[in-house]
Amino acid sequence: MSATSILDDLQARSLLALTTDREALAAVLGSGSVPFYVGFDPTAPSLHIGNLVQILTARRLQDAGHRPLALVGGATGLIGDPSGKSAERSLNERDVVAGWVERIRSQVSRFLAFEGPAAATMVNNLDWTASVSAIDFLRDVGKHFPVNRMLDRESVSVRLAAGGLSYTEFSYQVLQANDFLELHRRHGCVLQFGGSDQWGNITAGVDLVRRVTGTGVHAFATPLVTKADGTKFGKTETGTVWLDPELTSPYAFYQFWLNADDADVVRWMPAFSLRPVEEIAALAEETRERPAARPAQRALAEELTTLVHGADATARVVAASRALFGQGDLAALDGATLESALAELPRAKASRPFPRVADLLADAGVCASRSAARRDIAGGGAYVNNAKVSDPDALLREEDVLAGRWVVLRRGKRALAAVEVL
Repeated sequence: MSATSILDDLQARSLLALTTDREALAAVLGSGSVPFYVGFDPTAPSLHIGNLVQILTARRLQDAGHRPLALVGGATGLIGDPSGKSAERSLNERDVVAGWVERIRSQVSRFLAFEGPAAATMVNNLDWTASVSAIDFLRDVGKHFPVNRMLDRESVSVRLAAGGLSYTEFSYQVLQANDFLELHRRHGCVLQFGGSDQWGNITAGVDLVRRVTGTGVHAFATPLVTKADGTKFGKTETGTVWLDPELTSPYAFYQFWLNADDADVVRWMPAFSLRPVEEIAALAEETRERPAARPAQRALAEELTTLVHGADATARVVAASRALFGQGDLAALDGATLESALAELPRAKASRPFPRVADLLADAGVCASRSAARRDIAGGGAYVNNAKVSDPDALLREEDVLAGRWVVLRRGKRALAAVEVL
């Protein structure tokens, strides 16, 4: 993609919720390779799928020839941003935050190129904040911030109306604005972007650079991602969908996208997919015509799982997803992938000597009762590890145990359960 077309592409993907002067921004992006920055605070041991909007937007800008400065906030992560929070954030210990910084740096770095004419640079705002005294910071930076304008920022006014916030979180916008100034001085950075909930902090940085240096710099914000039904994006019944495979398995990550509602996936795909917008539009139309096949969900699930976890992990989870529903060999799955695939299924437990399959179908809730399970078996609708069970009195067998621990039960095409062998 050419440098002059990147704004049009972001607009086509509905990724421009807010901008400073649009014509000036287009001009600077069309003038050559532009250093830009986006920040991530280490408030948890991993980023989550909501952060992918910013990571992939940075990737799009880099692909268009611009130079990313990926900031992980070792300083701001110690303070806490009031945006989107209804209560004061708990402050984490310094060594905890430092560990999270390294984990998040590693996550972000997998999406960007660190060689070539648009090579990315990882930066940490603790590098220019830790050695500055409170007096120097107030004299050199704080004097440029009118308090009335700080109070008007939405993240602040909302918290004040809800009961107040500490000076610690109130000062966050000054720290973030100073990041833009420091990156402008150190790397020639002239563009910052982030989520629309950060717009007040972002424009504070634009104002600070202008006040201190007299230079006009630029900014834009991406919209917050939501679900069509109004529920929070990136949350499941089991919690947040993380990028770290230790917190959210590759299988669960894949299933989040695969199980997306048609209306959601059509809205999400332009922001989350690196495919051209024309290809995305074709997938959206195919999804409307053949919703049962879930073509957009499958395409996005495979693309993002590959980006986040790699092609090998994607191949394993696709194989597991197919095998669970009788389209592959369950015995061929490795133990970790099988366990993650079964994690959210109804579950029963069994010990040796093994019970009847009919009893387990009822215990796991796949069938309403033992008598119903016997009828389903007699009718040819019950399976152990995708093998049809024909005898209502059949016992579970040693050779049915997968990876030394699991048995998969199925009734019909989609009613599944796991048996954990103790």
